[in-house]
Amino acid sequence: MRVARLDIGRPASAELEGSILTRDLVVDGERWAKGRRLSAADLAGLAAARPAADDLPDSITVLHLDPDDLHEDEAALLLASAVSGPGLTVRGPAQSRVDLLAASDGVLHVRTAALERLDRIDPLEVFTGFDGSIVKAGDLVASVKIAPHTVPKSIVDRATRSLRGGGRSAIVRVDPFKPMRVAVLVKESLRAADRGRFETSVRDKVESLGSSLTEISYVVDEEAAVGAELKRLTRGRERADVVLTAGGRSTDPVDPFFVAIDALGGAVVRRGVPAHPGSMLWLAHVGRTGILGLPTCGAYSKATAADLVLPRLLTGERVGPALVAGLGHGGLLSRDQRFRFPSYARDLDAPER
Repeated sequence: MRVARLDIGRPASAELEGSILTRDLVVDGERWAKGRRLSAADLAGLAAARPAADDLPDSITVLHLDPDDLHEDEAALLLASAVSGPGLTVRGPAQSRVDLLAASDGVLHVRTAALERLDRIDPLEVFTGFDGSIVKAGDLVASVKIAPHTVPKSIVDRATRSLRGGGRSAIVRVDPFKPMRVAVLVKESLRAADRGRFETSVRDKVESLGSSLTEISYVVDEEAAVGAELKRLTRGRERADVVLTAGGRSTDPVDPFFVAIDALGGAVVRRGVPAHPGSMLWLAHVGRTGILGLPTCGAYSKATAADLVLPRLLTGERVGPALVAGLGHGGLLSRDQRFRFPSYARDLDAPER
């Protein structure tokens, strides 16, 4: 990149065509934003202008690109393409900023360690929403910006080479909600007086995320009854994609839910999640069916970590430790964190600190 001076009101050298404006100007009533690449017509307009009469300076600084330089907009588009995964649409560039928007309702995923490594490269900037946030179609989830008007192509190449892979390994992606079959299995230890509110709450949550609630089944708190119902809901024609449970004792290793999961060849992958409130949640799978154990005391009145875990299950995310491992960062789920939740949870009670 070379710096040049352009005298307004005088013919400019033809080699300045394509040079970059470093300040805002108003030329013949039109606003020219800094970063504008000057065309031959632009140069002719500046040559015909009268600085004093048109309220323009006598001269301006422009940047002339060398062959190995990229304009800020071009660099931002290249970087945006490199960081973007599935589920995104692109808006811009506008003054070197490219916005990434959610293409559908879903869950935002951000590879935070890779993002931090990328943002160590001067002058590249990528900034995002919180990993694990629940987003709506059209929501702004990330932006890419180049601070100066030009950047050496070698810097952008260095960044994009480190990001090869794309797809689910991209720095930013949105997993869309899928229409899944969700069943609820409740031990009769849940008080009858609480059932109406519980059922309404669970149905609203599931259906607002684009899935269907196939049934709510109540069973006695016995191993045989729980085992038979869980087998029916995780195998064969009645199999659900996700089973929500309530009434279980998450700290009791011989609770009938845990005994049944083990007998069916499944596995409990997490007892409690690294968020508050969330210590009473548990996560398991039997075959292809994910199981989320809900704390019935807060299933209908409080926003809990369940309201961040359930949406991920309803995108088809694999049940495993990685599903909840990232919740610890930002896991104090006070009202200040409510913007990360699905819309149904944003007005529920906040936990006590």
